[in-house]
Amino acid sequence: MKDFTRYEKARVLGARSLQIAMGAPAFVDTEGDEEPMDIAKREMKQEKLPITVKA
Repeated sequence: MKDFTRYEKARVLGARSLQIAMGAPAFVDTEGDEEPMDIAKREMKQEKLPITVKA
């Protein structure tokens, strides 16, 4: 996994959790009533985030 700065991590997780909240499909298995931020964090941990950060 790329080492994100804390600012990149916050921006990516915020953007991805918003996408999930608006109905985008999750790239990890979800467990019932799970918060979008938790799903986004799990996607990042499992390296399944569909978002890239350019240098």
